[in-house]
Amino acid sequence: MNYAIIAAGEGSRLVQEGVTLPKPLVKLNGVEMIRRLIDIFLKNNASSISVIVNEEMIQVQDYLKNLKLDVPFNVIVKSTPSSMHSFFELRDFLRNDKFCLTTVDTIFKEDEFSGYIQAFRNDSECDGMMAVTDFIDDEKPLYVEVDERMSITGFLDQSEDCKYISGGIYGLTPKAIDTLEASIQTGQSRMRNFQRQLVADKLRLKAYPFAKIVDVDHVEDIKKAEQFINN
Repeated sequence: MNYAIIAAGEGSRLVQEGVTLPKPLVKLNGVEMIRRLIDIFLKNNASSISVIVNEEMIQVQDYLKNLKLDVPFNVIVKSTPSSMHSFFELRDFLRNDKFCLTTVDTIFKEDEFSGYIQAFRNDSECDGMMAVTDFIDDEKPLYVEVDERMSITGFLDQSEDCKYISGGIYGLTPKAIDTLEASIQTGQSRMRNFQRQLVADKLRLKAYPFAKIVDVDHVEDIKKAEQFINN
């Protein structure tokens, strides 16, 4: 399976709160967030790993240049206006197999992630498997509407009925890249709108529940993420 990491954001809230390192190099329990993801992907049979970073992140670019992996390792340096545009820049590395895409600050338990990847790899019917969680600690959650079989029927900005929200881990097949390219052409710029378009295009999406997924957006989130990983 191919893996991809979006690490092109500015991490402006961390900077405003006094963090001097760029977000991908912020350490959790002594390990850079980007390195933690790469190591987890390697443990889960990565056939390639691709990363996008912005042009201003010189430290991150230098860090990635010095990494030596046993699988193809693709690094794109480009500033983009959104995560969806970053995904668009990575798409050519993801066309030949199922792939898993996530942002650099998405924190999850390794065993849950391994179960998710195994389920996605073994499912021959779905066009995508999205990580979801009923742990809601997001400033702007995207609610995921599912049926009794955990097939995704919608993505909602607001809901009083949905149990789950998006966890920001996207397992997709190359079929989704057609939707991505069409979405960019029509001027869409948000990942949640891309996900809505997947449903509109009738791709078969399933939801895979995680007990908890957290993002590192603020200084206080660093300690919370470390405690979560250690529990």
